[in-house]
Amino acid sequence: MEMASSPRSVEEIFKDFNARRTAVLRALTLDVDEFYGLCDPDKDNLCLYGHGNESWEVTLPAEEVPPELPEPALGINFARDGMNRRDWLSLVAVHSDSWLLSVAFYLGARLNRNERKRLFSLINELPTVFEVVTDRKPIKDNKPAADSGSKSRGSTKRSSDGQVKSNPKFPADDGYEEEEDEHSETLCGTCGGNYNADEFWIGCDICERWYHGKCVKITPAKAESIKQYKCPSCSLRRPRP
Repeated sequence: MEMASSPRSVEEIFKDFNARRTAVLRALTLDVDEFYGLCDPDKDNLCLYGHGNESWEVTLPAEEVPPELPEPALGINFARDGMNRRDWLSLVAVHSDSWLLSVAFYLGARLNRNERKRLFSLINELPTVFEVVTDRKPIKDNKPAADSGSKSRGSTKRSSDGQVKSNPKFPADDGYEEEEDEHSETLCGTCGGNYNADEFWIGCDICERWYHGKCVKITPAKAESIKQYKCPSCSLRRPRP
């Protein structure tokens, strides 16, 4: 793609990002068997490209230095047979997320501060490739601190000094004016219901999914005595040898 025709506005760059993301997701989900077969470890360093027309390609990296656009992770095929298939796909997904962001912000290098912020906000509304490939629901970053014991939301939560506060919302902060709206997108890992500030929630310290207290039979009082909460799914998993 020639730089003269490169996207320039926030909307154009986001459209390009979304198309490349769609292509990569198709390779790692719908076309995964074909993608897996193309990544032969006996071949040279291969890359997974997502193009602006929503097509994907496994091929050698660009020869020119520096390249027209940032390049994807090099040599993804070498690790294919040395890892569990799901783990390998997850690794490719993580590197693909990094590449998609690098391309978007390369194209947006001439944007001003507010435009870059808006671009990232649009991108951040979408689940990452890693989250889709590993079937993980997006988890918001605005959680109680790690040193506050078991994570919980709703009628009670624990502060850093170990005391219980009756407050259905997170600490007020100028940088989180829209946090209540953001939390509303969080879904219960058991029933799939939306977050409600009036209900008690608890977060799993292993998989980081959130649950209605009533769905996992945990009360606010019981949560205060839990140092590390494991959800029902994580409790059933056997530890790796």
